[in-house]
Amino acid sequence: MNSMRTRGLFRRNVGLRRQWLRAGLGAAALAFTALCATAAWAAFPDKPLRLIVGFTPGGTTDTVARIVALSMGERLGQTIVVENRPGANGNLATESVSRAIPDGYTIFFTSVGHAVNPSLYKSARYDPVKDFTPIGQVLTAPNVLVVPGNSPFNNLKELIAYARANPGKLNVASSGFGSSVHLSAELFMQATGVKLTHIPYKGTSVAVPDLLAGVVSMMFPNLPTMLPLIESGKLKAMGVTTSKRSQVAPNIPTIAEAGVPGYDMGTWYGLVGPANMPPDVVMQLNQALNAALADPKIKAKLNAQGVDIVSGSPQAFGQMIQAETDKWSRLIKANGITIE
Repeated sequence: MNSMRTRGLFRRNVGLRRQWLRAGLGAAALAFTALCATAAWAAFPDKPLRLIVGFTPGGTTDTVARIVALSMGERLGQTIVVENRPGANGNLATESVSRAIPDGYTIFFTSVGHAVNPSLYKSARYDPVKDFTPIGQVLTAPNVLVVPGNSPFNNLKELIAYARANPGKLNVASSGFGSSVHLSAELFMQATGVKLTHIPYKGTSVAVPDLLAGVVSMMFPNLPTMLPLIESGKLKAMGVTTSKRSQVAPNIPTIAEAGVPGYDMGTWYGLVGPANMPPDVVMQLNQALNAALADPKIKAKLNAQGVDIVSGSPQAFGQMIQAETDKWSRLIKANGITIE
């Protein structure tokens, strides 16, 4: 009898030891998995990153991207190599990034065209929200409504009153169909109800001589490039297109302040990656970006480009991209603007 009890106790003890062993192994496995995940996160980045730019070297987009890439790379401890992939107004680069491995090593320096192009180009094959992971906004650069220096209009209210009384008589130049310069004018017409005659040029530099000569009545070019002409009196600024005044020209009112409440159009830039990037990697990139933008030396370099620095969370940037996508989709469809 005692022998049977002894054997029963022995079996129960063996069973308990096995349960404890299994529990211990399970806990060890979980700890090891967590350790590996932490180590993998801590190792990022362990090789150079690629920052894709959808335009040619030397322009404002490329210049700003390289300033940001150098500073972020210093904070991440890795080189960020800038790759220029121009074509189709940035669509080629955008689509290539949407198909990249979402490991954080391929990121994209994108702009307002990211939200505009899918509605504008029938050939665009990406969703600006679903196919990307927002990392953070970098900056905004306002356009500015300008008229020739000898224009009879001294403020925006005078211009709007004349345009309403004379539909189609005033013409507005742009740097081409679908450009931010063109869309600024379309948004202005929608917000004010005025009718302007659109004259597209092949680039801002081609249109400006006609604007200075009074061949065209007005234009919405990029503010930084127009500042010397505004300061010299060759052009008159009616208002900047963003909802807030520009840091580089705080004396110029916004179009909203000057008589068109709610008007808001800015050429923004930011960083995104392919969809489904690891959240920890996104946050690490966002922190490096915000630290770079807070650096006084980087601020000075970017302000010299005539842009306003914007920083923030991936979530805030994602919400902005969604809002921009919705806004431009409505405007483009309402006006039947398409580019083959």
